[in-house]
Amino acid sequence: MRRGCIIESMKLLALLSALIVFCVVLDGCQSHSAPNTAASHTPAQPSARQDAAATAAPASSNVSKIVAFGDSLTAGYGLAPADAYTSLLQKKLDQDGYRYEVVNAGISGDTSADGLSRIDWSLDTDVKILILELGANDILRMQPISQMKKNLTEIIERAKAKGVEVLLAGMEAPTNSDPIYRAQAHKAFPDLARDEHVILIPFVLDRVGGVPALNQKDGIHPNAEGEKIMTQTVYEALRPMLKK
Repeated sequence: MRRGCIIESMKLLALLSALIVFCVVLDGCQSHSAPNTAASHTPAQPSARQDAAATAAPASSNVSKIVAFGDSLTAGYGLAPADAYTSLLQKKLDQDGYRYEVVNAGISGDTSADGLSRIDWSLDTDVKILILELGANDILRMQPISQMKKNLTEIIERAKAKGVEVLLAGMEAPTNSDPIYRAQAHKAFPDLARDEHVILIPFVLDRVGGVPALNQKDGIHPNAEGEKIMTQTVYEALRPMLKK
C-alpha cells in the first residue's frame, strides 16, 4: 500500500514538473514573439503620419489656424498624409517663418451643400483663414451652378461673420462637358470672388489638371508630384494674406 502511494506520488511530481517546464517555455515564447506580432500589424503608413505631424505647427491656443476646407483634393485622396498639399503647405509656412497651423478639413466626395452643413463647427477654433476648395463634385455631377454658388456664398458669409478671411479655390468643368454648363462653371468662381470680395485662385489645379504624369490613374486626383504644384499655386495666393 505504501509502495503504491510512493509510485503515485512520484508520477504526480513528474507531471507537475513537466507542467512547470511547459509554462516557462510558453511564457518565453510569448515574450519573444510579441514584438514580432506587433511589428507585423504596424500600419503601412505610420512614418507618413509622423512626418505630417512633425511638419505641423504645435497645436497651441496661441497658434492661429488655417483651415483647408474642401473635398478629396484637400483631403489628399490616394496619397500618404505627408504628400497631401496641406502637409506641404505647412512645411512652406514653417520654412518661411509663419506661425500658423494648417488644419485639413477635407472630406472626399463632399459637395458645396455638404460643406455648408459642416462649416460652422469647422470654424470653432482660432481660425484666421479659410481655404475654400469646393464645387468640383457639384460640377462632376452636373448640379445647378446657381445652387453651388448659393452654397459657397453662404459658407463665405458664415466665415466672414466669424472674422475669418477666405481664399476661394476655383474649379473648371471637364473639357468634355456641355459647353453651356462649362461656361457657367468657368464664370461662377470669378463672379463669386468679386461679389464677396475674397481672393481667388482661378483654377486650383492649374498646370496639373489634364496632365497624366501629374495625376493618379483616375486622371482626376493629383499624384505626389502634382500636389507639389498645387501647393505652390495655393501658397502664391495665400501668402499676401499671412502675417508674421
